[in-house]
Amino acid sequence: MTLRRLKLYAFLSSAFFVVVLEISRHLLYPYLLSLPGRLLIDGILIVVALFFFGAFFHVLDSLQAQLERQNRELLALHQAGLDIGAELALDTVLQKVVDQARQLIESRYGALAVYAETGQISAFVTSGMSPEVRAAIGDPPTGKGLLGLPLGPGEHLLVDDIGADPRAGGFPPRHPQIRSLLAVPIVCKRPFRGNLYVSERQDGQMFTAADRETLARFAVQASVAIDNAHLHERVRELAAAEERLRLAHEMHDGLAQVLAYVNTKAQAVQGYLRHGKNQEASEQLNQLAAAAREVYADVREGILGLRVTSAPGLSLPEAVRDYVERWGAQADVAVEVEIDRRLRLPAGIELQVFRIVQEGLANVRKHAHAGRVVVRCQALDDSVRVTVEDDGVGFRPEALGRSEFPRFGLATMRERAESLGGRLEVSSTPGTGTRVEAEVPLLVSRGV
Repeated sequence: MTLRRLKLYAFLSSAFFVVVLEISRHLLYPYLLSLPGRLLIDGILIVVALFFFGAFFHVLDSLQAQLERQNRELLALHQAGLDIGAELALDTVLQKVVDQARQLIESRYGALAVYAETGQISAFVTSGMSPEVRAAIGDPPTGKGLLGLPLGPGEHLLVDDIGADPRAGGFPPRHPQIRSLLAVPIVCKRPFRGNLYVSERQDGQMFTAADRETLARFAVQASVAIDNAHLHERVRELAAAEERLRLAHEMHDGLAQVLAYVNTKAQAVQGYLRHGKNQEASEQLNQLAAAAREVYADVREGILGLRVTSAPGLSLPEAVRDYVERWGAQADVAVEVEIDRRLRLPAGIELQVFRIVQEGLANVRKHAHAGRVVVRCQALDDSVRVTVEDDGVGFRPEALGRSEFPRFGLATMRERAESLGGRLEVSSTPGTGTRVEAEVPLLVSRGV
């Protein structure tokens, strides 16, 4: 009942009471002047007042309960939107969309079907089923029966009894018994078409119009989160492609320098051998072997970095941990990684942070002669801090000019940090190791 209808009922009740009172007064006026008559009128007034106010407060209680229920639904909808909006990896977003939809509608099962251009289901994400049940069911659906019905913007699918619906295609063996089904479309700006399903309310009741409206509102929030995940994925791909091109140039330039070095050394070896200076020739060959090992290690690190950053669906914490552990195995150095698994950064900053870690470890391998390395990535209020710390031989940073930083592999790290509006600090003492710390803001100024 609305407040407008409540006001109307109150007005009509008051008018009706006044009319009845006037009629009674004219018909029973002599009797009303007596004591029994006055007591009768007082009793009627009390009964009418109790009935009216009882009905009035009952309606108010119903309205208050309705408002509280709507507030709870809006709060749950808001919280669900925040939860899925905090993720950037597409697979994680899709799973959270299904999980939150099931919790929001308080249903036993949930699913999200992603459709290819052919109309077949290309991905099917479920919630409420154990891995054992999903494995027992077998292959995911392909888009037949109710799951193949196309839903456009503003449409929905509500089925109270799937078994009695002629459009249903049945269930595979060992599938849980499902009777009711509610579905709404997820409409995104990017090439994405999907339907969001919930089935079997936990209280055993049928789905209501309020459930449909809540699920439709949540689907709008889900579409925004999916669009953001697609955009993040695209930005990450572009940043990775740009980084691969830059690394290719760096490796090309480095190999060109090494080949020139090899050519010079080879000519020197030939000269020494012609003059019978075998000792000098042997020293030159040893230097060539050392250069070859150095280039081999550089190429392996570059390939490892490209392999890790190009892995699909890998978050920054996972990529950093994977790379550091593999690097430690290759370099035969004990490693320790301290990074929040929930750390999420913009794609451009994410890749630069990874490269700073990669170059810091390359610097350790080339110069530190360390036995242990600690890599930390910390999210601060408005920035991210990356630290690479080793227990190697160390050096005196004050003895180096800015132009000499390339000798110790720090120039590129400094350029990366400063290109993002950040800074790079180096602290080291001979014999106690080196600590390289880069801090970059999360919001990079572009001069706009």
